[in-house]
Amino acid sequence: MTESADRRDTSTPIAMDMDRFRSMLFDSVGVGLAVVDPDRFRVLMHNAQFRDWCPGLAGDAHAAVYDLLGGFDPEAARQALDGGVSYRFEVQVKPKRRPITLACELTPAMGDDHDALLLQCQNISKIKELEYMIESYSKLIERQNRDLKKEKERVERILLNIMPESVYAEWKEFGVTVPQRFDEASVLMLDFVGFTDMTVSREPTKLISELNDIFTGFDRIVEQFGCERLKTMGDAYVAVSGMPETNPDHARNIAEVALRMVRFLKRRNRTSEEQWQCRIGINSGPVIGSIVGVQKYVYDIFGPGMNLAARMEPLCGPMEIVLCEDMHRLIENEFRFSDLGEHAIQGFGRKRIYRLEGTDDIANDFPGLP
Repeated sequence: MTESADRRDTSTPIAMDMDRFRSMLFDSVGVGLAVVDPDRFRVLMHNAQFRDWCPGLAGDAHAAVYDLLGGFDPEAARQALDGGVSYRFEVQVKPKRRPITLACELTPAMGDDHDALLLQCQNISKIKELEYMIESYSKLIERQNRDLKKEKERVERILLNIMPESVYAEWKEFGVTVPQRFDEASVLMLDFVGFTDMTVSREPTKLISELNDIFTGFDRIVEQFGCERLKTMGDAYVAVSGMPETNPDHARNIAEVALRMVRFLKRRNRTSEEQWQCRIGINSGPVIGSIVGVQKYVYDIFGPGMNLAARMEPLCGPMEIVLCEDMHRLIENEFRFSDLGEHAIQGFGRKRIYRLEGTDDIANDFPGLP
């Protein structure tokens, strides 16, 4: 090829087939296009993409749009067009093996021919898949958040069973708790008479069920008087008052709790096959409260107030409440007592002890029960 032959002659006009050029543009836009008759919504002409998405055109080149696209509503389309707005709809078609979603818009055609409508269809399957994935992930995250919240609440309930709420709040915020000394607090220690023999002679499931039922009743009594169940150890039940929140009525409250625990058991024994009897030692004095343990947390108390309450409990007879002279001085004008004389208390020397008999209120509220 010569240099002169390769050079383009720009002086000669290019001869173009404009109909073919328009047809190529019509087919290359990447969306489905169709010109539609506004009276009967029949397809007048269409591009290749529209034909690929509407296989129904193969048998009828001028089929109605509503026969080709199931989501097309002729009445709704006419109302929208009469109102001067486009008619939009989505439809799912299955031109091949996989269904696809089309977003369609029917508008008046531009140009001189105002009696035609232009139908544009765009494949939004990937957008729909993305929306579905986002929605699925959102639901998954919501479900995981709900499960996490439930688990968190379950853990909190467990922790609140082994430590007071204010101690838990401190531990939750700082990760540790500072041991606290409470000079004015009262402690209750309850033990059941003959429980060791019961564990041997009774059916275990029934025995534990009864114990749970009784401890649940005790918990309600403790809560009623603003006290705190500290822990249970087998059949032993320990409650405190005046800690971790101080309370000037700590001695009276723990005495009220002790009386109502005994009354609860007496009432329960009237209808229960098992006869439960308890011994309760109560005492007022200084204690130290703290969480102990690293792997397994336990909130516990230490000190003379706790030790003396523990010394009182063995001095009780069945269904009795015993306290020593120090606590007696705090509440001697509010309850009835029996003087049990002086006893040698291990670690505390000789002390006068008393049996808590009750109050007029309890006798009046529940006639027939001492």
